[in-house]
This record gives sequence, structure tokens and C-alpha cells, in this order.
Amino acid sequence: MEYIKILKKSLLFSGLNEENLSEVAHIATKRNYARGDVLFTEGEPAVGFFLVASGSVKLSKISPDGKEKVLHFAYAGETFAEAAFFGDGRYPAEARALEKVEALYFPRDAFMGLLERNPRFSLNLIVTLSLSVRRFARQIEELTFAEVPTRLAAYLIELAEKKSTTFQGKTYLDLEIKKGELASHLSTVSETLSRSLKRLKDQGIIDVKGSRVVIHNMPRLKEIAGR
Repeated sequence: MEYIKILKKSLLFSGLNEENLSEVAHIATKRNYARGDVLFTEGEPAVGFFLVASGSVKLSKISPDGKEKVLHFAYAGETFAEAAFFGDGRYPAEARALEKVEALYFPRDAFMGLLERNPRFSLNLIVTLSLSVRRFARQIEELTFAEVPTRLAAYLIELAEKKSTTFQGKTYLDLEIKKGELASHLSTVSETLSRSLKRLKDQGIIDVKGSRVVIHNMPRLKEIAGR
């Protein structure tokens, strides 16, 4: 089944056998979104979670003064909104498609039934949520203590690990978000982000042409990111 191939690419469902994967696939439904479509809004009842099959999704919050804070980007193979199953049962942020997105949707009640019947599901969910907490803790640390070039370098490395092509020692990736959105994600402003991109470019580490970024020196970029 096509769904099973998609599930196997997800950390949440890693370690499950074919029978278990079939159970998960049975409760999943495919949803398609165009660029800019909203998957859910902040405060909306959390009645299910998602696995990105293709495309990318932006998770963000709007501050009281109307400013957007980008929290996370979900790419193919990643799940999101599963943490909303716990707590007050509402989505803590808005999810919006950055491009054409194909996703699998898992309704809460049906998935909780699987957790009750199979302890392995519960263990995988705990592992995934702990990794998410660790990732966000690292992000908070970087945003609190690191300079903007360091944050930017870390972001480019993370993006390269998820969506990039490599040719003749160079890594090619596309920034599928606006500079303002990336600046928000890095807790800075567009002008500072532009200066940081220029600094990396002047050092010969990257090249930027529109939304395309070419990484010429990945080892040096990792040094800047503290990796």
C-alpha cells in the first residue's frame, strides 16, 4: 500500500512491523493542500495529527501585536501536532502549507485506540516527543545565546539534511520561505539576516541567488554553527 511506504519514512512509525503499519495505514486519510492553505489554526480543537508525505509546512504563532513568530518547519517524513493530543487538546499554533503539500491525517480517537492496543506505538510516540522537546530546547538555546550567523548556519545545515542535492562537492538547496519568515524563525529582523547571508557569502562559504542557496564549504558552515 502506498501509505505504508510513506509511514516507513517517519521516525514515529519506525520499528513497526508490516502488520502494525497496516493498522496505522487503515486509519489514515490523505489530504492535499495548495501553497498558502491553512491546515489548522491556533486554538482549534486538536482532533488529529499529520505526517508530511511531500512538500513543507510552516508552524507559527501570531503575537498580540500581530507579528508572526515562526516556530518550526515540517518536511517530508516528519509528523507534527501529535503533542496537541495532550494538554488542553487544542492546536498551539497555526499550520500553513509553504508549497503544494500531500499529507496523511490521523484522527485522534482512532490513533489513541491503536496506542491502547499496542505498547510499541506508545514507546515510539514517547521517543518522537522526547526528540521534539530536545530539538526545541536546542533551538531555544541557539536563539538565546548564539549570534545570528550561527543561527543561520544551523538552519541551513538542518535544511540541507532534509531537502538538498549535492553535486561536485557543493550542496544546493532552496529557501521555500520569504526572508521575513526566516528572520522570524531565527528571532531577528530581515536586515540583520541579509547582512548575515552576505557575510557567509563574502567568506566564500555560500552563494545566494534568489531563493537558491549553494553551500560551497559545508565543514566551515558546521564550524560556525558549532556542530
